[in-house]
This record gives sequence, structure tokens and C-alpha cells, in this order.
Amino acid sequence: MGEPSFAIPVHPTRTYPYSGGLKYEGGTLFRVCPDEDHPTDELASLVETVLEAGPYRYGDFVSLPMPLYLVRDDETGDVFRVSVRDGAIRFHVLPETGAPGLQALYGRLTERTESDWCVERETE
Repeated sequence: MGEPSFAIPVHPTRTYPYSGGLKYEGGTLFRVCPDEDHPTDELASLVETVLEAGPYRYGDFVSLPMPLYLVRDDETGDVFRVSVRDGAIRFHVLPETGAPGLQALYGRLTERTESDWCVERETE
């Protein structure tokens, strides 16, 4: 089985509503799932271990009901969000995201586990 494709057919559009804040319209999401069930805290720990090893700068949003990180890959320059929910690690494409950054993170995650992984892509 070959490596999954992280081709991005749709990047989100960033808008700034009059009511304030930031909103994304459209976009692409990659759901990365291990072939075995893993609890959310175990997947979140895997993500944090990989991010801490670099080449990443990241921040988490601690007040949310799920792990969510804003990630910058310093090697590729790609910026994207990573969340962990419902037994999957999700890569949320942002306007600055390119496929090389997603592919690199996927490779680093899968190298640290014995599981096989599948990747599903959703677009809006």
C-alpha cells in the first residue's frame, strides 16, 4: 500500500465578520485514523510527542473540550491546525497549508506507532 495523498483541492477563505473575530469558509480536512482503537488522550499524547520533537512551533487551545493545536512546520513553512477527536487525528487545512507539511507530520506520527493508518479527505 502506498503513501496517502495530501493533495489539497480546496483551501479555506479567511473572512472577518463585522461582529468581530475570524471565520473560515470552505476548506479541506484530513482525518488520520489508526487501524486499532486508541483513546483520545493516547492520540493527543502521540501528537504532542511528535510536535515537541520538532521541527514544529505549536500552541494548544486549552479551554476547548478536545485537544486542538495551531502548528507551524519550520521546515516546510506550512501552517495548519491539528485536533484529536473520535479516535482520529484531524489535519485542518488553513490558507497557508501545503501538502508537504501534512505529509511530513503524517510520516512522523506513523513512524512512532505499530498501527497501520488510513487517511480520509473531506472538502467543503
